[in-house]
Amino acid sequence: MRNAPIQLVLLAALAATIGTVSPAYASGCTVSSSGLNFGNYDVFSTLNNDVTGTIDVNCPSGTSYSLGLSSGSGTFYSRTLTNGSHVLGYNLFIDSTRLTIWGDGSSGTSTVSGSGTGSTIGTPVYGRVPAGQNAYIGSYSDVVTITVTF
Repeated sequence: MRNAPIQLVLLAALAATIGTVSPAYASGCTVSSSGLNFGNYDVFSTLNNDVTGTIDVNCPSGTSYSLGLSSGSGTFYSRTLTNGSHVLGYNLFIDSTRLTIWGDGSSGTSTVSGSGTGSTIGTPVYGRVPAGQNAYIGSYSDVVTITVTF
C-alpha cells in the first residue's frame, strides 16, 4: 500500500530589513513574495521535488541592493519543513542548477544583488525537497525571512 503524498508549503515572510541608509531612501525599497508551494511529495519517487518561486523587489532607479534569506527552521545547509514534531528536509538556491545555497552570505551561502530600476524586479528562488525522505503524511511549512539591504 502506498502512502498518500505530502502537501508542502514554504511561506516567505514579507519582512524587509533596511540597513543603514539615508532617510531619503528609507522607504524607497519594497519586497514581496507569494512563497513556494512544493505541492505533493511522493515518498516513493526517486526524483527530487523542484519548484521555482519569485521574490519581487522595487527600489528607486540606481539603488544597489542585496537580498538575503534566513535559515528558517534548521540551518542553511539543512533547512527543514515541519509538521509538529515531523520534519522534511529542503533547501533554497540562487541558481537553477541548485548548487549555490541562498542565505545571508555567511557559512558559504550566497546572496543576490541587483540595482533598482524604479519598477518591480522579479528574482527567481529555486527550491528543492530531495527524494528518498520517509515523511509523515500531512502539511509541512517553514517561514524564511527575506532581508533587503540597500
